[in-house]
Amino acid sequence: MLKSAIPIGRLFGIPLRLHFSWFFIFALVTWALATSYFPDVYQEWSLSASIITGVITSLLFFGSVLLHELMHSVVAIASGIPVKSITLFIFGGVSEIAEEPSNPKIELKIAIAGPLTSILLGGIFWAIFYLIPASFEYIVAVSFWLGLINLMLGAFNLLPGFPLDGGRVLRAILWWRSGNLRRATRWASNAGRGISFFFIFGGIWLIFQGPEWWFNGLWLAFIGWFLGNAAVGSYRQLTLQQMLQGHAVSEAMTRDCITIQQNITLNELVNEHILPTGNQCFVVADGDHVKGLITLKEVKAIPSTEWASKKIIEIMVPLEKLRQVRPDEDMARVLKVLTEEEIGQLPVVEGGSIIGMISRENLLAFINIRDKLGM
Repeated sequence: MLKSAIPIGRLFGIPLRLHFSWFFIFALVTWALATSYFPDVYQEWSLSASIITGVITSLLFFGSVLLHELMHSVVAIASGIPVKSITLFIFGGVSEIAEEPSNPKIELKIAIAGPLTSILLGGIFWAIFYLIPASFEYIVAVSFWLGLINLMLGAFNLLPGFPLDGGRVLRAILWWRSGNLRRATRWASNAGRGISFFFIFGGIWLIFQGPEWWFNGLWLAFIGWFLGNAAVGSYRQLTLQQMLQGHAVSEAMTRDCITIQQNITLNELVNEHILPTGNQCFVVADGDHVKGLITLKEVKAIPSTEWASKKIIEIMVPLEKLRQVRPDEDMARVLKVLTEEEIGQLPVVEGGSIIGMISRENLLAFINIRDKLGM
């Protein structure tokens, strides 16, 4: 979901990105502030004053969300865990931490850093609200709302349901008590699902309270649906990674890669290789020398009217540009790469040659067979 994002810079070496859904929520928050909140509280303000103040308040709010995520990332980096990026999106922000913490103490520190930052920011903004003279009306208005929303953000994130920060705190405590990360994740994920059901039913209840509550009800139910899916997905991902850990790619990869020559046309590829075999991925060669790889993705990008004239070499992915794995790499890491980069399969390369392919289907089949054998 969060791959469609715009890079906006770096902080502490961490890439910052805006997902396209962020523009919707930014516009929605600004609209609500400019047309409802500020006009209701400060009725003497002009429309232009409300709009300008709304835009500034929204920017400061999302700056607060960014700082919340930044603190997660800074603590993770200080604990020796790389952070790939921070992305702002429709539900706030997310830090893409490269790996799970190695112990519950680190998990706890990373998880609690964000909510504590939001609560601290809420206190700072409210302190400004109380200390600034009432004559500075715009600063007073902005600081009060930002204080309130940051305290609410901190409190919401402390709800004890995975994958919220509070759920991660709960998981760290359960992990410390039980010594079992998988069991702790299951319990925290179940708590997250319980909270998601509460939000969904609460949202439905609000919808039936009248037209003026429809939007709030739909939004609450939507948040509940998102949390529920995230809780289930997070637990499933961890379970799969643990089952694959310690196993090499060579145990599950497909070795019978079909090799085709680089000068054949797309028509020949489709009619003589894809349709008869059902294969969706082919090694491209020049004689005995491997040049690259071609999949259905590259074929589908070319209009069928051009298949007769377009040659494989023109659209294949060159070997040097391929995301590659070695046969001795851990399958848990490969699953993480496939999931995070939204790749269907990866070439297994040894000595400069493609010796096989590894896909999600290979990994799931490997797990399924081991499970049936009771291994």
